[in-house]
Amino acid sequence: MLHALSGFALIGAIVLAGWLVGRFAGLPAGTDDVLGRLVYLVLAPCLLFTVVAGADLHVLFSEPLLVSAAAALLVFLAYALIFRRRDRGTKIIGALCAGYVNANYIGIPVATYVLRDAALVVPIVMVQLLIITPIALTLLAAGSFRSTVTSSLRNPLIVAVALGAVVAATDVRLPAVLTDPLTVIGQATVPLVLIAFGMSLHGRRILAPGPDRATTIVAVTIKTAGMPALAFLLACLLRLPHQEMYAVTVLAALPTAQNVFLYGQRFQTGLILARDAIFLSTIACAPVLLLIALLFTL
Repeated sequence: MLHALSGFALIGAIVLAGWLVGRFAGLPAGTDDVLGRLVYLVLAPCLLFTVVAGADLHVLFSEPLLVSAAAALLVFLAYALIFRRRDRGTKIIGALCAGYVNANYIGIPVATYVLRDAALVVPIVMVQLLIITPIALTLLAAGSFRSTVTSSLRNPLIVAVALGAVVAATDVRLPAVLTDPLTVIGQATVPLVLIAFGMSLHGRRILAPGPDRATTIVAVTIKTAGMPALAFLLACLLRLPHQEMYAVTVLAALPTAQNVFLYGQRFQTGLILARDAIFLSTIACAPVLLLIALLFTL
């Protein structure tokens, strides 16, 4: 668990660095937006392509993944129903805050040091990249059918995931002269997203009074308590073995991914909601994981 908590410490240190930059560096207003656009248009597509291209698509078919995917889907639907009268952007970003887990930066160390198997998190990463992300981005950009299709084909993240899936499915071996630059560029994605996130925290209160307070509280509550409980119940219904039941419950308790902030920033919707939900769910994640571990030892 101490090694898993080091993942939280690393995230906190980078976010703090971003906050310090926003507070003391004297950069022009909107610098965090510029960083967000750079990540969205260049860095994240490189990361997504290399991850998906090197993945084993067969991991998408398993009972634990079925539980994780079903829990996420039910959470998305529940949030959208609770706030059905809110605008589309709030519903989509809020639903992602409630069910899109930080499977990489927190999930990998948690799977490695708590569950003793880093491979357990890979199927969730694949579902989020191959299915949830393209659908969410398409909905955020939705207009007429023609404009939706056109915007999806122009979306760098969707294109990167699609091309990566083609490479993975066909077992094509790309030359190192192509993959090495993409890998190096992609490695800058997470640090820059966290720095931009930290910069966005400067001068702003968490859970400030306003229309986003209720949506944030509900999203964080669902993410930290509702989704793990739902995953546990679904695992019980499918009669998963004890260790697999423990794994899906732990992975469902992971905090909201920083990608959600990136999507909100790109489409200029739900920014405060995403920022606060990521921050609060990350803080709450550690005690929730400890509680789950304790309950499964009883």
